Amino acid sequence: MNAALLAGITFSIFILGYRYYSRFLADRVFQLRADEPVPAHELEDGVDYVPTRLGILWGHHYTSIAGAAPIVGPALAVIWGWVPALIWVTVGTVMMGAVHDFSALVLSARHQGRSIGDISGVVLNDRIRTLFLLIISLLIWIVLAVFAFIIGTLFVSYPGAILPINVQIVIALVLGWLVHRRGLPALVPSLVAYAVLLVCVFYGDAFVEAFPAIATLSVLQWVWILLIYCFVASVLPVWMLLQPRDYINSHQLVTALVLLSLGLLVLQPTVAAPAFNPSPEGAPSMLPFLFITIACGAISGFHGLVSSGTTSKQLACMSDARPIGYGGMLGEGALGILAVLATTAGFASTEEWYAHYSSWGAAQGLPAKLGAFVEGSGHFVAALGIPAAAAETFMAVVVIAFAATSLDTGARIQRLVIGELGETYGIRPLTNRFVGGATGIALALVLALTQAGGKGGLILWPLFGTTNQLLASVTLLLVSVWLRRLGRPVVYTFVPMVFVATATLLAMLGELRAYIETERWLLIAIGGVVLVCDIWVFFEGLQIFRDARPDSAPADG
Repeated sequence: MNAALLAGITFSIFILGYRYYSRFLADRVFQLRADEPVPAHELEDGVDYVPTRLGILWGHHYTSIAGAAPIVGPALAVIWGWVPALIWVTVGTVMMGAVHDFSALVLSARHQGRSIGDISGVVLNDRIRTLFLLIISLLIWIVLAVFAFIIGTLFVSYPGAILPINVQIVIALVLGWLVHRRGLPALVPSLVAYAVLLVCVFYGDAFVEAFPAIATLSVLQWVWILLIYCFVASVLPVWMLLQPRDYINSHQLVTALVLLSLGLLVLQPTVAAPAFNPSPEGAPSMLPFLFITIACGAISGFHGLVSSGTTSKQLACMSDARPIGYGGMLGEGALGILAVLATTAGFASTEEWYAHYSSWGAAQGLPAKLGAFVEGSGHFVAALGIPAAAAETFMAVVVIAFAATSLDTGARIQRLVIGELGETYGIRPLTNRFVGGATGIALALVLALTQAGGKGGLILWPLFGTTNQLLASVTLLLVSVWLRRLGRPVVYTFVPMVFVATATLLAMLGELRAYIETERWLLIAIGGVVLVCDIWVFFEGLQIFRDARPDSAPADG
């Protein structure tokens, strides 16, 4: 099958979904108005609540949700064949993931920019609020530890990426000052900053040769450096670092998508992977684990945390929620599609693909998944005449930049969630952004250091997929209750919720059974607690949904 044709078909579906389905949701279901008040203006504080122009906020939101997960998930899930992976990314993005992100953003913006966990206390009850916030905190705790390890591993594997990533932080600070303090339009300075970043990509290897000590830093040392950086990023005003850096990253992502698409058109590669491979050696059942393995590339609970944790506090106009919430997820879906194609059509032959995906164990390792994407996508980009080494370095920089964005956005969300828990239980020091931020980073650092090399977060990473998808289903349930009380159509959020919840609960039960058989007691204990909490929240929420009436709660907010 021609990979370029597959990309064209799926991207056309994305365009139609945005053109028609997202407009229907905005007009008929959420009834957005451009003139309605938003938290960024009503609660503006210059730190978290900052009215932000559409282009800048879209870049911040998109790169925050587009971490390494939409690459890592598809790079593993293609072991079951390219057809199931491609269908799930396409249908899941248009009908579920984009709806989830869009609805979470609107719900939060109509509740003073509060997080999904905090809002659950208003829409459902206080008991669910506490359980939900604890589940969210656990999820982000795992994300911080694991993403720091992923980036550290990539720095060690691709040291040429160290220079551009660190230069980007410096020029982002300059860009934030020019735009926010000096009032300059963001586009031209950001393009200049991006040009500097691209130059650094080509000189990344030369920089490491000039300063060889940098290349000797271990993964553990990078974990320390990255988590300390995350603390700083989480407490700085959002306009100073996160917004400008993510805006630059959005240029980088658009460039990567364009280069990969052009490379596909020029190369016209044939998909080397089988259409279906239902029984790979050592792999769990494709159903339901396909829907868990590919999470962020189709639907992800973490996206709802970004929508309600940071993006809703920067929304300058309610009508911007459609291109940011729904459109941002389509961008992530496009990345997921290209990840599927890079890991199936980026191989020279079917035999080479089978050698890489010989078993679940061979494909599951972090270097195997990331390496398959970086090398496969580098093969596409090299077809445009770009040197292969530079192409692979550029794609490595793309992966690291997105993972870093999700990392420091996650640190900011964790700080806000800890603050909400502190407010709930009257622990005032936790509501201080410096104390809350330090607490979140310290916990992540402890988790990361529980195994040699900074990979302690990988102990709990098997719980991420199911916890993340259960979080998405509870978010959709929360939105459904809210819409039902407003007398709005609920089928567009309720049906995806039922699908995701069913698949995820089955997968979690299967995982717990496997943990018991292999006597992995830590995962059994924590996974069991998460499962009980999620089932509690889910079924109590279903009961509230059943009893909800259009007159049983006040209007929006």
